[in-house]
Amino acid sequence: MDVKLEYMKPGEIETRSFEIIRQELEDRGIHPDPEMDAVIRRVIHTTADFDYVDNLVFSPGAVRSMKEAIASGAWIVTDTNMARSGINRRLLSSFGGECRCFMSEDDVAAEAKKRGVTRAVVSMERAAALDRDIIVAVGNAPTALVRLYEMIRDGMISPRGIIGVPVGFVNVVEAKELILKTGVPHIVARGRKGGSNVAAAIVNAILYELDSERG
Repeated sequence: MDVKLEYMKPGEIETRSFEIIRQELEDRGIHPDPEMDAVIRRVIHTTADFDYVDNLVFSPGAVRSMKEAIASGAWIVTDTNMARSGINRRLLSSFGGECRCFMSEDDVAAEAKKRGVTRAVVSMERAAALDRDIIVAVGNAPTALVRLYEMIRDGMISPRGIIGVPVGFVNVVEAKELILKTGVPHIVARGRKGGSNVAAAIVNAILYELDSERG
């Protein structure tokens, strides 16, 4: 079988990838809402999975709300260092924000072991103790979303936004459904699919849009 490759410079690969995504969406008759378009396309670019056109659920005005939060200096709290590493922290810092992940901290691990809970649960409690606006981006641990839901319900935390996209089989679907009930601006990948790379991609899509809007 003959293999035909496209030869291009490294800087051209992403541009070409987004052209292919645009064309495939058009071929399928799919035209995402303009507010959600950049997020959906970047998640597809990250995963090569067009199911996210249907899987991603946006609360009304979620992207706009998260842009406003970031523009005013909100921090991003992730449930994995992988998600944190994937976020464009340089660009986030240009808006006055930081990206934090508590999962690998020794005292978090010690407290989780003592209480018999996951580190993700303790990490969300640490996020609640931050004296600033935050957006929580969860790509791995459904227990993070469950604890976040409980703290929102009990008035212990009021995040400016939630990106809920953990991947897996145990309590993943159920945890995401809880976030849909919070009333907090959210972007959730319904079902089993997701991941730290998806969480980072969503944050980056919002950052790049925001950066473009300020010129």
